[in-house]
Amino acid sequence: MTTESALTPDSSVTFINVFEIAADELDAFVEKWEERARLMRDKPGFIDSRMHRARSSDSRFQLVNVSHWESQEAWEAATADPEFSSRTRAAREETRQPITPNPAVYDVVVELTAP
Repeated sequence: MTTESALTPDSSVTFINVFEIAADELDAFVEKWEERARLMRDKPGFIDSRMHRARSSDSRFQLVNVSHWESQEAWEAATADPEFSSRTRAAREETRQPITPNPAVYDVVVELTAP
């Protein structure tokens, strides 16, 4: 079901970031990610965030972060925070192997629930 409200600029947004990361780097990265996520938790407009870990070490995307924000503007303001930017940059530089994040903001276009 497509909803009109999901497409308005004032509506909540979903931020999704899928990470390509070596399996042996996961635990250290998740620990640091949690510290960065705590910075976001206190920002205006933050709703929630969850980090998902692949069950298989063969999965291309080992980690998937899904966060919800009250608006695109709230997300943009939060991610513009210099401390957050600095910590994010440092996290990419601290690993032995490259980490490839794939971030984007999404709108819900179809929603299904159990009957």
